[in-house]
Amino acid sequence: MARILMIVTAADSLTLADGSAHPTGFWAEELVVAHRTLSDAGHEIVVATPGGRRAPVDPGSLDAAVVGDQGKVEELAAYLDAVEGVLEHPAVLSALDATEFDAVVLPGGHGPMADLAQDRAVGAALVAADDAGRVVAPFCHGPAALLSATRPDGAFAFAGRRLTVFTNEEETSGGLGARTPWFVADALAERGADVESAAPWSSHVVVDGNLVSGQNPQSSDEVATAVLKLLSV
Repeated sequence: MARILMIVTAADSLTLADGSAHPTGFWAEELVVAHRTLSDAGHEIVVATPGGRRAPVDPGSLDAAVVGDQGKVEELAAYLDAVEGVLEHPAVLSALDATEFDAVVLPGGHGPMADLAQDRAVGAALVAADDAGRVVAPFCHGPAALLSATRPDGAFAFAGRRLTVFTNEEETSGGLGARTPWFVADALAERGADVESAAPWSSHVVVDGNLVSGQNPQSSDEVATAVLKLLSV
């Protein structure tokens, strides 16, 4: 049995390009698929947030008009209800040692853009986990958290690494559109990451050594499967 640290956003609002506040949080499908798949495989999962603050779900991710399937929304909501305790009272990320875990998983939603991308505890955990060869698996907007991984000398810990993330095209066509405050894919490329992308809304996962990344919610299952494969090696 592996121990998995799931770092989740605690942000429930993101300031958009026009200055308005957009309700946000983690994307339900991404957290549910990762948590359920890894738990069902027998692994222990510790959910943590910056400061141990409540992990809020993005309301859009439980909107049938957005998700496209009321039955799926009910399934996701039921799972979130079952794990409500750990989402309401997550561990304090700064109190944990990421190297004591076998993998670090970071589901998306726009929330990571508001907190995980700039959080020192997140950055420290990611640098430590990567340096120790632990699996690091962010997906959709989760790779925004990688931007916090700056070494003491100012170097970006994931420079030169191959990864994927929610694309600019997906953001403009089905994300925040013209109100997007910044594009995660562009920010990662500017820091030196080798960003790869596939057709919009198709499952796409990139594995670069211990780094597993997924492009969008559609990639959730494939990301979890890739993590399980690396954990079994």
